[in-house]
Amino acid sequence: MATVKLKFRPSGKSDRQGTLYYQVIHQRTARQIGTNHRIYPVEWDSGRSEIISPVPLQSDERLFAIRSAVEKDMERLKKIICSLEGRGTGYTSDDVVLLYRHPNSEISLTSFMGELAVWLKSIGKTRISETYAVSLNSFMRFNGGKDVLFDEISSNMMIEYEAFLKSSGVSPNTSSFYMRNLRAAYNRAVDKGLAVQNFPFRYVYTGIGKTVKRALPLKAIRRIKEIPLHPGADFARNMFLFSFYTRGMSFVDMSYLKKTDLKNGNLVYRRRKTGQRLVIRWESCMQDIVEKYDTGDSPYLLPIIRHSGMDERKQYLNMGHFVNRHLKNIGTRLNLDIMLTMYVSRHTWASAAKVKNIPTAVISEALGHGSEMTTRIYLASLDNGIVDNANRLILREL
Repeated sequence: MATVKLKFRPSGKSDRQGTLYYQVIHQRTARQIGTNHRIYPVEWDSGRSEIISPVPLQSDERLFAIRSAVEKDMERLKKIICSLEGRGTGYTSDDVVLLYRHPNSEISLTSFMGELAVWLKSIGKTRISETYAVSLNSFMRFNGGKDVLFDEISSNMMIEYEAFLKSSGVSPNTSSFYMRNLRAAYNRAVDKGLAVQNFPFRYVYTGIGKTVKRALPLKAIRRIKEIPLHPGADFARNMFLFSFYTRGMSFVDMSYLKKTDLKNGNLVYRRRKTGQRLVIRWESCMQDIVEKYDTGDSPYLLPIIRHSGMDERKQYLNMGHFVNRHLKNIGTRLNLDIMLTMYVSRHTWASAAKVKNIPTAVISEALGHGSEMTTRIYLASLDNGIVDNANRLILREL
C-alpha cells in the first residue's frame, strides 16, 4: 500500500520560511505534492515529521490553521489510497497524485495525458511520452486550445476531430496514429476509475493501412554507393549503408551501439523500441564504415553521439535530421522515385529478403519485430512490378 509523509523543504537562508509538501511512496517510487504552507525551521520537528510551536498550538492561529489543513489533506490522500487499493487493478504513486489534484468530476484529458507523459518519460519510455504529447497537441488544435473533461468526450466529438484532420490534409494512417494514442490514454483513465467507458472511438478509423512504397531495388543501392559526394553527404550515405548492411537497423539503435557490442565476430545489441536482443554477424563492409570514422575515446561505435555527458537523445535527433537532409538531396540527384531517408534502408532490406524468398518469419526475426503482422505491413508496400512478375509466373502454369 502507498504511504504518505509530510515533508519540510527549508529555505536557502536559515531565517526564512520553508515549504511543506507531501511525499507519496508506492512500490519504491516517490512523488511529491507541493503546498502553499510555509513555516520556519524552528516550527518543524524533523524527527517526528510534524509542525511544532513554542506556545500551545491552539494559541498560534497561523500554525493551527496550517496543521488543520494538513490533517485534512492527509486524510484525503489516505482515502484515495484506500479507494485505489480496493479496486484491485494496481496503481502507481502518480495515480494518487492525479486523483488528489483533480477530483473525478474535474479530470481532464490534458491533465491526465500530461501526468501520463511525465510518468512514461520517468520510466525511460521517452518515445511513447513524445507520441502522447504530439497526439494531445493535435487534438487541442482541433478543440481551439480548450481543455476537455473525460465525460465530455463523445463519439460525435471524435468524428468531428477525424473530419478536422482530413480537411487539414492529414493522411489516414497519421489520423489513426493520433486516435490510437488518445484511445490508449482514455482507456487508461477508464481502468483507473477516472472516466466512464462510453466507447467514443468506435466510429473513427484506428487501423493501419497499407503504406506508400518505401523500398528501393538493389540496383538503386548500388547507385547510392557509387555516386561521388562531399564529406557531409558521404557520412549520411555511410550511415544509410550501415543500416542496410545490418538488416535495416534503425537509426536510434545505430546511435547507441557501443564498441563493446562487438563480440567474437558478432554485433550484439538490444532494440531500444522493444528490448529484443539481436545478433548480427560482423561483415567486412560494416568494418570498412566503422574504420572510416575515428571516435577516439568515445564508447560509441559510430560518430552519432559525439559528446558523452551531454543530452544524448538530442544529439541523436539532431544527427538524424542532418543525415536525412543529405539523403533527401542524394535521392534527388539520383532521380529516385521515393524520398530517400534512413527508414528506406529498413524497408529495402525487408523487401530484398522477400524477393529472395526468405520466409516472413525469418525476416521478422531479422528486423526485430514483435510480431509478423508488423513485418507484413512492411512487405505490403513491395514494388508492384515484383507482384506483377509473381502473377505472370502463376498465369504461365494455366
